[in-house]
Amino acid sequence: MAQQTPPIGVKLTVDVEYRAGFPNPHRARVRWFDPETKKRLSRSEMLPDEDAAQAWVDRMVRAASRGATPAMATMSLAEYGDEYWDLAMRGLEAKTMDPYGAGWRLRVVPTLGHLQVPTVSHGVIDRAVYGWIADGHGRSSVKNTIAPLARVMQQAVRDGIIEVNPAQITGWQRTYQQAEDELDDPRSLALPDYKALETLADALVERSADQFLGWGSVVRFAGCTAARIGEVSGVRVQDIDRDAWTWEVCRQTTPGPGGLIDKGTKGKRRRTVPLIPEIRPLVAARLDAVGHDPMARLFTGPRGGRITTAVLRDATHWDEVVLKLGYEHLRRHDMRHTGLTWMADAGVPIHVLQKIAGHGSITTTQRYLHPSKRSIHLAGAALSSYLAGGQKAVGPKLVPEPAPQRHLRIVR
Repeated sequence: MAQQTPPIGVKLTVDVEYRAGFPNPHRARVRWFDPETKKRLSRSEMLPDEDAAQAWVDRMVRAASRGATPAMATMSLAEYGDEYWDLAMRGLEAKTMDPYGAGWRLRVVPTLGHLQVPTVSHGVIDRAVYGWIADGHGRSSVKNTIAPLARVMQQAVRDGIIEVNPAQITGWQRTYQQAEDELDDPRSLALPDYKALETLADALVERSADQFLGWGSVVRFAGCTAARIGEVSGVRVQDIDRDAWTWEVCRQTTPGPGGLIDKGTKGKRRRTVPLIPEIRPLVAARLDAVGHDPMARLFTGPRGGRITTAVLRDATHWDEVVLKLGYEHLRRHDMRHTGLTWMADAGVPIHVLQKIAGHGSITTTQRYLHPSKRSIHLAGAALSSYLAGGQKAVGPKLVPEPAPQRHLRIVR
């Protein structure tokens, strides 16, 4: 797949051409002679504007000046890792290779493998690490995922494809204190209202290659039930109570040895989630479509496959869609934060919200109870009314008033 690196300073012929009628109309192209085969080779990329095309050409020229072919410089991370895996992992003990290989295969490739090596930035890796932690992977699993990624990216530095290794990150362990149910302010990650959820779902369907309506159904269902994408993928017909309109959350789909597997939910806690009227027609349509098999999956991909957060991202061009909608940092997992935030604002009692969320600690649930703007305005109005009227305070007191003295009377 990869080609031999030519001598440093190989001469490239470059050009940028505008081609009308294409979504990305500017074609950037580099051509060169292979020093071994003497054949003329080329690599091109269609880009949205002239500046992006020129930047791509400049990157190819810089890579070639350091000894990397344009073919190598435009390889995806998955392709590059497969091609140079042994070189990147040299010196490691055999017992280390298995967990590193699993981390690469199960997490790096599904999350970042489609990106070209030079486009894997510090920010991209930060968000990937956060996503792995939020998906419930332990510290050891994440460590064994970052380590091979850092080695592969370091090999790319040695090959001259990139200048700095973006995977040499520190402090990621502290992210566990802010991940998923431990976020300082999970409300900040929520969509503002149901209309925004509908807009997002429709945009994802429209951007997907086949306009598969199921992508929108998954997003709507996740947002209205405060569920993880893996839990949505794990829903089966038998988990839905169509009379009470509830969902018994008891499994999730997650990467495992040999591929995707179904296992218990995070924390091994079953929970019951209400199905609100907004999504009941959607659920009813899915139940009717899959038939009466109690083990049939309620949500699948266009070919009947299991859905993961990576599958949803790639099929719907998630990053591109959320950027256009103004939610640059919105992740698939934030559908869960959206649902829990809405329930908290709707006045769901905290002990009930804890059961719906499946939180082990009430302090985790309390993070969703930050006051909304409306409640803040009401608090200000209440204070203003109190000060203007000179009324006696009726709110909670830091020091309780002494109890009235009772005098005992002895009766003979």
